[in-house]
Amino acid sequence: MNLWLRLLWLLITTPFRARIAPPFGVSRLTFRVWLHDLDTNLHLNNGRYLTIADLGRTDLILRGGLVRAVLKNGWQPMLSGGIVRFRRELKPFQRFILESRIVFWNSRNLVMEHRFLIPEAGGAKLAAIAMVRGGLYDRKKRQYIDCAEIFRAVGYDGPAPEMTPEVAAFMTAEDELKRLTA
Repeated sequence: MNLWLRLLWLLITTPFRARIAPPFGVSRLTFRVWLHDLDTNLHLNNGRYLTIADLGRTDLILRGGLVRAVLKNGWQPMLSGGIVRFRRELKPFQRFILESRIVFWNSRNLVMEHRFLIPEAGGAKLAAIAMVRGGLYDRKKRQYIDCAEIFRAVGYDGPAPEMTPEVAAFMTAEDELKRLTA
């Protein structure tokens, strides 16, 4: 993550923000497009979207109460893949909202959705949407942590959400790419 000031701001403000109810709570963070975020087309660089999405996942860990278990057990968040669909550009100094949520999990993979929204009177327009697949990794055991264990750490022992057609297509594409790169 190369957005150290944004990360520092997130860490400073976390204690003053409402807790996120895991695992179905939504992180909402407001940002502005700064000059160092731009590409040669003078809009938010496509790579910056995924970097800013890191902050949404960090917020879910911090305000969702998972940070204690992560630090205690030495777990590390790791992504194995992702896709982004761009709809509208984000221009210099434009304000936008990042909404991050967990949309599915199985025994070892979490699927998270990140929506980049342009606030407007009467609602918000979608600028981009990203879907990422990952989990928490235990370097000592050299394996991903079972998602049931992750959610037990925050007091949730219920079922995973149903897999939507979008998540199923994403997981299939990810599995196929994994097979090709094995």
